[in-house]
Amino acid sequence: MPAVPPAGSKLLGGTTPKGQAPTDGPRARASNRSPERARTGPRATASNGPRTRAADGAQARAADGPPERASTGPGGWARPLPEATVRRLPVYLQVLAETLDDRQPTISSEGLAARAGVNAAQVRKDFSYMGSYGTRGVGYDVELLVHRINQQLGLDEVHNVVLAGVGHLGQALANYRGFEERGFHIVAAFDTDPGKVGHRVGGVVVYPVTQLERVVRDLAATMAMVATPAATAQEVTDRLVAAGVTSVLNFAPAVLSVPPQVSLRKVDLAVELQILGYYQHLHANAAPL
Repeated sequence: MPAVPPAGSKLLGGTTPKGQAPTDGPRARASNRSPERARTGPRATASNGPRTRAADGAQARAADGPPERASTGPGGWARPLPEATVRRLPVYLQVLAETLDDRQPTISSEGLAARAGVNAAQVRKDFSYMGSYGTRGVGYDVELLVHRINQQLGLDEVHNVVLAGVGHLGQALANYRGFEERGFHIVAAFDTDPGKVGHRVGGVVVYPVTQLERVVRDLAATMAMVATPAATAQEVTDRLVAAGVTSVLNFAPAVLSVPPQVSLRKVDLAVELQILGYYQHLHANAAPL
């Protein structure tokens, strides 16, 4: 989310001073091989293990993208968890929960992949980041995977969340019980409408926006959902961040800006429908085979 080569080029036997051309001869010619060619030659291929293993992971590696969050491996050392893997973990978790409901203690990578809409190599690659390699011929321990994914997603903790904006969408969010089941506790809501202030929505007290900073600090809220009109979304977000919020889920029809240390995700239902509209138009106008 991208190193500047040194001033001097490195030879096999030493460093060429800046501004001096390398001497001819076998040593200089060897050093002039392109790094790309050196990496893709026979020695590099041999060090990558059997071709079957490399082929299994190639597609998964290409799809992962840059790291978003660090996972903790044995001994407490940090490993990067790619952003694409983070997006897939909740899907895996849903499938695993259904598997537990069916009283299945294990699941294969092929079985999980089919239900999650990915390929088996991708599943194995994603779980390798957590040290969960499964057992050949048996599959993955479902309870263990649920535990590890919960840890990675922070679902083994309770997160205090505030809701900014109690319009139609905000009320729907406040009434959704799925947040609580996953450890996201909505502790307060804010609105500018005097008719809503002081009432409860989904069991949550609605506070005036003028008390936002105090309430966020008093309730130790670190996450926020913004469902305000577009015109006020940035101002409200700035105040939430200043009060100590470090993660924002934006439902407002606006592009928000936050400091680098704050995590920001956007959910725009209208945009998603527009994307579906494109595919609907594409299919409707496709020439028959």
